[in-house]
Amino acid sequence: MTQNPSLSPAPFTFDVQACDGRARAGVFHTPHGDILTPVFAPVGTQATVKAVTPAQLHELGVNLILSNTYHLYLRPGDERIAALGGLHRFMNWSKPILTDSGGFQVFSLTGIRKIDEDGVNFKSHIDGSMHRFTPEKSMAVQENLGADIIMAFDECALPHDREYSQQAMVRTHAWAERCLRAKSHPTQALFGIVQGGVFLDLRKQSAEFIASLGFPGHAIGGLSVGESKIEMHAVLELVDGILPESKPRYLMGVGTPEDLIHGVLRGIDMFDCVLPTRLARHNAALTRAMGRLNLVNAAYAEDPTPIDDTCACYTCQHYSRAYLRHLIIAKEMLAATLLSIHNIHTLVQLARDMRQAIIEERFDAFTAENFRKREQEG
Repeated sequence: MTQNPSLSPAPFTFDVQACDGRARAGVFHTPHGDILTPVFAPVGTQATVKAVTPAQLHELGVNLILSNTYHLYLRPGDERIAALGGLHRFMNWSKPILTDSGGFQVFSLTGIRKIDEDGVNFKSHIDGSMHRFTPEKSMAVQENLGADIIMAFDECALPHDREYSQQAMVRTHAWAERCLRAKSHPTQALFGIVQGGVFLDLRKQSAEFIASLGFPGHAIGGLSVGESKIEMHAVLELVDGILPESKPRYLMGVGTPEDLIHGVLRGIDMFDCVLPTRLARHNAALTRAMGRLNLVNAAYAEDPTPIDDTCACYTCQHYSRAYLRHLIIAKEMLAATLLSIHNIHTLVQLARDMRQAIIEERFDAFTAENFRKREQEG
């Protein structure tokens, strides 16, 4: 992996600056800057956050993005990215990057992958070529990419299948140990992942085991994949009492406003999701109070108001619902950009507001007000 010589090895310490109940405001130190938590990370699957430039992300206050190991391994290739100076230089992003392990994508390739105790064989969704990922391979690919935070190779099971959840958890634990042995770059922080489906005894066992391995941070995987909100919250409450408070907790793949609030209430520090840009490409605006607005609706054809008159984003400050609907109906690419800017801003600003509320010890009042507005607009 090509390393930037100006970056010195980071200690990857996590400072908890304030607590209000189980909610925490902290800072995670990385080679490419501090990550203030709670934090929402937009997803740049293929080294780009869809429809948004890095300059626009900087203007939105984004200080962490996620890219996908599986997709970048297949195209353009992790070795090519390393030869070109690593992912930061390749995509012109100077702030922290997190890469997932590729596990979720590989294991979602039902019918074109085969799992064994050592790893998984899978067929490329692009050209049908055969490949193999093991914990060691995932570490090698992520080291080539050069992200600040990398993830242990894990297996995500169906949430309600106990036998499969247990098997996947056991493999995840064995693979976590192998990832630790294989990791070699001090400028990357490797996070372990807690699995176990919706089964609290398995989640307890997994959280205790992963916490014992000494990772600088911990992720909770296998949620927001079909379980109920009650089941998700029960898992988060359980692991909150087990994972060390001195290290960040990352809830993978979760990104609605209400889920961010519920996660922070239960000790979560970090979130990522494709939701804001995916909704934008499907003509929907995300708001904290009103949920989602489908701007294809004819009711917005002559609506001169912004998406959200309380929102300070570029889109809401300059454009009406009527104009956005026009762009959508005319199939103009600008629609996806303007809606992505608004949707990302909504979640990034929510994380900022939660952080401030925690610091000022008014997080309970903050959450109550947000949920009250949601119910009124509902």
